[in-house]
Amino acid sequence: MQIQFTLAETPDDFTAEKGRKMFASESEFVKGVVAMSGLPPADRMEVCFAGRSNVGKSSLINALTGTKGLARASNTPGRTQEINYFTQGPDHYLVDLPGYGYANAPLPVVEKWQRLLKQYLSGRQTLRRAFVLIDGRHGVKPVDEEIMSLLDSSAVTFQCVLTKMDKVKDKDRDAMLNQVRSKLANHPAAYPEMVMTSSEKGDGIATLRSIIVGLV
Repeated sequence: MQIQFTLAETPDDFTAEKGRKMFASESEFVKGVVAMSGLPPADRMEVCFAGRSNVGKSSLINALTGTKGLARASNTPGRTQEINYFTQGPDHYLVDLPGYGYANAPLPVVEKWQRLLKQYLSGRQTLRRAFVLIDGRHGVKPVDEEIMSLLDSSAVTFQCVLTKMDKVKDKDRDAMLNQVRSKLANHPAAYPEMVMTSSEKGDGIATLRSIIVGLV
C-alpha cells in the first residue's frame, strides 16, 4: 500500500502551548563544527535541518526560535559550510546542516562535507529526526533527492517541510504537492506527513514546534 503523505494538522491548544513554551526558552549558538571530533556532547535530543542553498533554512530556524539573526541568513548560496549547533532550552539541540547545491566550492571541499554529513547522520545517536526543507515554489529537485537518499542509507527518519508557501499561487499548489508526494514515495526514511510553512507570515511554525516537542 502506498503511503499518502498527508499535510500535518494544526496542533490542538495544549500541544501548541507545549511547543510555544519549549521555544520560548533561550536559544543560543553553541559552535560550528567542521569534523566529527568537534561535535558537542551527545547529552540531549537533537533535530537537524537540511536544505539546498537559499531554501529559507536560516529564516525558518529564526522563526521557530523567535530569535532574529540566530541562524545567519546569507544571500551567498552555500556559504554555511559548517554544522551549526544551537541550544533550545536545557534539553534540545537544533542543528543547521550545510546548505547543498549551487555552492561555488571546489570539489575537494564538497567531498569533505559530504563525508562529514554521512558520518554525522549515521553516527549521532541522539538525532531524533531530520527536517528536509523543500522550496514550495519549485518542489523537489534532484539535489534534494540526493540528501533524501543519504538519509535513507543512514536510516534517519526525515520529514518534509515546505518553505515559502506564501509565495505559491493557489492554482499551482496541488500540482506541487503531488510532485513532492511522488518523490517522497521513493524514500523509505520519509515520514508520512508534510508541513507547510512561511517564515515570513509565521504559517506552520506552531505545527513544526509541536512536532519537535513531541519527539522523545
